[in-house]
Amino acid sequence: MSGAGQRYLLAIDNGTQSVRALLFDQYGELHAKSKVEIEPYVSRQPGWAEQDPEYYWSSLCEACQQLWPLLDIPRAAIEAVSVTTQRATVVPLDKNGHGVYPAITWLDQRQVDSKPALGHLESLLMRVLGAKAQVDNFHVQSEANWLDQHEPEVWKNVDKFLLLSGYHIHKLTGQYRDAIASQVGYVPFDFKGLHWADAKSWEWRALAIQASMLPEVLPAGARLGTVSAGAAMETGIPEGLPLIASGSDKACEVLGSGCVDELTGSMSYGTTATFNKISKRYLEAIPFHPPYPGVIPGTYNVEMYVPRGYWMVSWFKHEFGLREKQIAEQQGIAVEPLFDELLQAVPPGSLGLTLQPYWSSGAGNTGPEAKGAIIGFGDVHTRAHIYRALIEGLTYALREGKELVEKRSKQKLQHLMVSGGGSQSDQIMQITADIFGMEVQRPHTFETSGLGAAIAAAVGSGIYPDFQSAVSYMTHVGQRFAPDPNNSSTYDQLYRDVYLGMYAKLQPLYRAIRAITGYPK
Repeated sequence: MSGAGQRYLLAIDNGTQSVRALLFDQYGELHAKSKVEIEPYVSRQPGWAEQDPEYYWSSLCEACQQLWPLLDIPRAAIEAVSVTTQRATVVPLDKNGHGVYPAITWLDQRQVDSKPALGHLESLLMRVLGAKAQVDNFHVQSEANWLDQHEPEVWKNVDKFLLLSGYHIHKLTGQYRDAIASQVGYVPFDFKGLHWADAKSWEWRALAIQASMLPEVLPAGARLGTVSAGAAMETGIPEGLPLIASGSDKACEVLGSGCVDELTGSMSYGTTATFNKISKRYLEAIPFHPPYPGVIPGTYNVEMYVPRGYWMVSWFKHEFGLREKQIAEQQGIAVEPLFDELLQAVPPGSLGLTLQPYWSSGAGNTGPEAKGAIIGFGDVHTRAHIYRALIEGLTYALREGKELVEKRSKQKLQHLMVSGGGSQSDQIMQITADIFGMEVQRPHTFETSGLGAAIAAAVGSGIYPDFQSAVSYMTHVGQRFAPDPNNSSTYDQLYRDVYLGMYAKLQPLYRAIRAITGYPK
């Protein structure tokens, strides 16, 4: 129920699998929520992952319209709105602000075969520094380069090249602006300086993008504009409501988990499983792999990730979970507790069954040939062992990422917050505590990305004077999970003596598989 003196903020979170509209108060309590499931992408060709940008917008409008009947306050009581979205999904628009090509999502795998047009001395310097491979990859992966080379007639009509966050901001306000903390992708952004790359920087020669195609970027807490009359009609958001800059969904998730110091880590068990740590200085956990902008202005989020992450849980449920689905349907219950029962049925360490979770290349410090693997099979192993080994393998990978970041930063983490869909399982939280050998904490709300956006809105609307104050009032620790010493001992031995050696030993075989089959490209 609403009380006297409460103040309200609207957060809109366009993730990979849903769009959510969320109403928070100034203490971080969620008062109302609506959720619209979306198709992550459509694929016209193998490896392509696209979506109609209007589909994203209409889903945002639908989520907002579904929220209003759930409120026990007038909409006019809302003081500000902020939008957070999935990262690295691009939307090319024409001069009238209309899409000229489907949005290319972060899951898209198309590439170009060319090399960046660097000068001879510049290219030589990149080689000397050991950065040439990363610069070439930046060029190869760029969606703008692919459009320029494969759809030149389309590219001629591109007037603005936006991330999904910038697209929604334009639809809501009519302005071509975006948040600094949303700039994650193959765009000419100076990740150290936290602004668009200088005119002489190599990024402009590696990309087909022109400076005029990009939006103005502003720090979190800044006003991006106000909701236009047209957007108000479509969404139901009050006309004139200030739209406040926040950041990408992961950046907002880190903030919404309460991570504002360099001794607290943030893990997310989402479609992409991630480990993040905030840093006040520019820090590359892996050389030439930049950190991305944190929501708090002037900060960086150092990230290690497993690309398919907890998508693998969905994969397992789809491929091997028919029994649990049928039982859930018959009994009219949620299916998730039944999968927790699978975890409970298997001892820590899965009787030696060990999984390397590289179902998609790009994780951590691996090469493009990386693949998934499960070793240690015996006649005692069942479907339940495979499921627990999957959860354990993902957690091993994130522990490896955490230890690499600690080594690079020369700082040992003291606290670990865990959010995302997988964090809702007590069994998974306990496995995490046992593998990491430290207490892990779950935030008070599942909607940490939305809460991070609401925190930025609270600062931007003047409810709090700064981000530290806002976080102290709006984030709270939920349940805590302490490691079991016996389980941690088992996991530590398996992690050090088995898991850490798997990639180096299997890498030659992965390369052979790639050479023979051509997969992955």
